[in-house]
Amino acid sequence: MKLTTLRTVLWTLVAVVAIGATGLYAYTAFTRPSQAQSLGQGEYQLVTASGEAFNRQTLEGHPSLLFFGFTHCPEVCPTTMAEMTAWYEALGDEAKDLKAYFVTVDPERDTVDIVGDYVSWTGHVTGVTGSVAEIEKAAKAWAIYFKKVPLEGTDYTMDHTASVFLLNKDGDFEGTIAYREDTATAVAKIRKLLAES
Repeated sequence: MKLTTLRTVLWTLVAVVAIGATGLYAYTAFTRPSQAQSLGQGEYQLVTASGEAFNRQTLEGHPSLLFFGFTHCPEVCPTTMAEMTAWYEALGDEAKDLKAYFVTVDPERDTVDIVGDYVSWTGHVTGVTGSVAEIEKAAKAWAIYFKKVPLEGTDYTMDHTASVFLLNKDGDFEGTIAYREDTATAVAKIRKLLAES
């Protein structure tokens, strides 16, 4: 076989493989649900600081902000609670239908009373806790990372996802607000969520 013929055959094979790979990518991209579409799908039974049930259905009927943290958090969680409060203040009456939830990833320490006291000053955020097993189910449903990190002695802290989730009135994921995101950008994202809910 001549060298030019071999090159032609090889380039033809490369083209066929490239076209096949592109077709396969397009097929899978349009036929499989994205991770975002499946976020939040799952069964978990938690409880709010006021003793009400909290589950997937709780997030339906209104747009929501959803954050996973813990009350012994040294920086991320108190900062996020303060930012949520600032967002509500910036939105005023626009946020009358917006709910906000703080779900603990440290249920061993964060009892109903403790989580309720932790968010009480915000005036807007509902504290949520539950058993270790149910918190794990909720975290898995929302693809939340969290891990207990030992400190000196018997103390520990928790590593966890730091983003606030934006949920539409059907309780479905619409996006995130990053930790320490610019206030104007965060408020604009919430306004968009409210306009579409």
